[in-house]
Amino acid sequence: MATRSRIGIQLKDDSVLSVYHHWDGYPQWLGKTLVEHFNTREKATELIDGGDMSVCWTKERWDSEPNQYGGSTKSEGEEYGPQYYSQRGEDCPPRLDSSIFDYLDKNNNEEYAYVWTVNNKWVCYDMNSFNDNNPEKVLIEA
Repeated sequence: MATRSRIGIQLKDDSVLSVYHHWDGYPQWLGKTLVEHFNTREKATELIDGGDMSVCWTKERWDSEPNQYGGSTKSEGEEYGPQYYSQRGEDCPPRLDSSIFDYLDKNNNEEYAYVWTVNNKWVCYDMNSFNDNNPEKVLIEA
């Protein structure tokens, strides 16, 4: 089962450009991975520029040939990196929200939301998607 999340970058005007991330969105994995491998504004921007993704850090790659069910098959790549939906032909560009509040308010059933802030660090929010609580900051243990 997926732990759905969003990964965003806060821009200078307080807007947030973000993408959907499907697998392992909890802070102990995605939060740690973002802190370890996407730890500069440039790296965070490059990650988000690719659009929605299955996972941000894997060797798995989509193959161009559809499998027996019509979906893309997977193969092992040479290096770790994101597995974007665009790599299998889908059009899933980043989403722009006008503020951090709009970003956190648009809960699309994601369980966690991450933001690379203007203070140059990752912040994680538990979206409380299974209860009626507001989003709350949670610790990313690296």
